[in-house]
Amino acid sequence: MARALTHRWDLTPKEAMALQETLRARVEREDRLGSVRCVCGIDVGFEQGGAVTRAAVVVLSFPALEPVENAVARRKTTFPYIPGLLSFRETPAVLAALGRLKTTPDLLLCDGQGIAHPRRCGLASHIGLAANIPSIGVAKTRLIGADREPPDRRGAWAPLIDAGETIGAVLRTRVGVKPLYVSIGHRVSLATAIRFTLASCTRYRLPETTRHAHRLASGP
Repeated sequence: MARALTHRWDLTPKEAMALQETLRARVEREDRLGSVRCVCGIDVGFEQGGAVTRAAVVVLSFPALEPVENAVARRKTTFPYIPGLLSFRETPAVLAALGRLKTTPDLLLCDGQGIAHPRRCGLASHIGLAANIPSIGVAKTRLIGADREPPDRRGAWAPLIDAGETIGAVLRTRVGVKPLYVSIGHRVSLATAIRFTLASCTRYRLPETTRHAHRLASGP
């Protein structure tokens, strides 16, 4: 799988933050994706007390959301757990898992932030850039920004705002449950990110992509 971005991964936290500041300018916030026939869920777990990073990727057909292919990759964990720098801890294993797929996904849905990040380059943006695939950040919790609860109906959303900029959407995917935090990853607009996230959520709060990937990332 061709990549649009390569760089060293053996960085100090200070170097990693500086790289994020550089990469933010490369994140594309408008739609640049073709026909979406398959979507890919990405989730990461850890084994051996955190010493091994286990990345799972699951490709589903779209819009049917039926399993097509999956892959798991394990890599030695080389970067510490630091909020805001999770992509440097998790992305190498994710790229390895994506590289094992026979199917190239049309769109990635990542369990994490896109531009809803202090330096506007969270996990979903970093993976989208590195894999050269459009991506969306779908997070269960807020990292930064001021938000308000959207109305309690499926599809309702409210803007997530930081420093006067809309960096994401607080999206209600199911009535009576907590909303999700959706943001641009790479090569999608916020409206498109909301649309595909909602279309990927069926009976549950989380997208089917995330649910399938989480089971694979957490399994034996």
